[in-house]
Amino acid sequence: MTAERTVPSPGVSPRDHGFPPVSVMPQSGTTAGYKVRAPRPRARTTSPLALIVADGAAALLGASALTAVQRHPLLIALLVVASLLLRPRGSRPPRPGLLEELPAVCGRVAVAWPASAALWAAYRPEHALSAGTVLTGFALQAAAACALRAVAHGRGRAALLRHPHVALVVGPAGTAQRVTAALLRHPSCGVRPVGIVTGQPDGTEGVPVLRTGEEVERAVIQNGVRAVLTVHPSVRAEQGPLLRALAESGCAVWEVDADSPSYAAKERLAGFPCHRLDLSPQRPGGTGKRMLDILVSGTLLVMVSPLLLACATALRLVDGPGVVFRQERIGRDGKPFTLLKFRTYRPADHHESATRWSVADENEMRWFCRMLRRTSLDELLQLWNVLRGDMSLVGPRPERPYFVTQFSHTHPGYGARHRMRTGITGLAQIHGLRGDTSIEDRCRFDNAYIDDWSLWQDICILARTAAMLVRPTGS
Repeated sequence: MTAERTVPSPGVSPRDHGFPPVSVMPQSGTTAGYKVRAPRPRARTTSPLALIVADGAAALLGASALTAVQRHPLLIALLVVASLLLRPRGSRPPRPGLLEELPAVCGRVAVAWPASAALWAAYRPEHALSAGTVLTGFALQAAAACALRAVAHGRGRAALLRHPHVALVVGPAGTAQRVTAALLRHPSCGVRPVGIVTGQPDGTEGVPVLRTGEEVERAVIQNGVRAVLTVHPSVRAEQGPLLRALAESGCAVWEVDADSPSYAAKERLAGFPCHRLDLSPQRPGGTGKRMLDILVSGTLLVMVSPLLLACATALRLVDGPGVVFRQERIGRDGKPFTLLKFRTYRPADHHESATRWSVADENEMRWFCRMLRRTSLDELLQLWNVLRGDMSLVGPRPERPYFVTQFSHTHPGYGARHRMRTGITGLAQIHGLRGDTSIEDRCRFDNAYIDDWSLWQDICILARTAAMLVRPTGS
């Protein structure tokens, strides 16, 4: 995409929130001076191992409904394995209680017994389980699972009340104080804030304000901080180095939606919707994403090489020498790279190319150059950037350093887009956010894409992008 323009939209400066300025392009391998040692583990919640033991023991108790002939080790093992394989996976900040889990527990047992009975009947038809045996086993295992899980959750809640998760709250002073006060009013949520990281001096009910890296490190070490709660989307960009340092030290980082809550959220903390942030340098599935990039970009480069040669030749004949346009863009982790495109316009100088938002008026361009831009054929050379690893097929669109700095101070969360490789297309682009559209909207879609990334989502975006090329509108 050629230099992108935006309709001015209201934004919030980091200074409006009291944050100290943090570079959106940190040096590789640094955390902007933050060196946080691993905190001492103190908080406890319901242990996953305890729940696994409870489910396994319940399956063994349910097997007591079998007759002496049917109590074969293979059938009992089948019941135990089926019960454990059907357990849900995932993490939730508030520890679940038995009543919340009751439908899921009964549902899993209701599936495990008929499935095991069917497999056993196929293996030993002469010892097939009767309907009465299956119902009795289901009732026994469901009752045992509920009782044992209730004991496990009770012990977890008691331990959490004695030793709650110690947390830091990071964000604008007013919002951070409101969330902190709510957590202190509701100790049953299992989170105890011990500090507010903000740029303003006021605390909340004795909770100190931490304004320097040294104060944060001291609070983490002395209190054994295990959780970090961010209370504004801008925190991810403006306090990114601190959040990454805390995550690397073993802290779980959660984003709390305190200002504009979503009532459809699955996870809640003291009534606030929240979700866990993944700040790991390499996201899960990154290898698969890179393999997809190499496979598709390499194949496409071979397939479209005649078209690339034809475009380069025609552009040379129509508009003179210099058919390849090179421009510095900002990629993953704020690292610059050289983006390649077919040249469709000649800026007056390097300064105009780097700092002028729209460097081309299509009415001044030759017809062939206009055609390249409207059909996005000028972007095909970026397949080489993808093959080299500068970019990905799908990701946030890269921007020039001048505008990255500008947008990072104008649009909260813009710097967080650099958590992932930039791309040729992305979630924002398939929703029409190309050319003269809002940077604020693009920022929101880009961060949503990164938070919910999956390989299948990349494939869907590529398919929708290919469909959009049938009706090109230019970029």
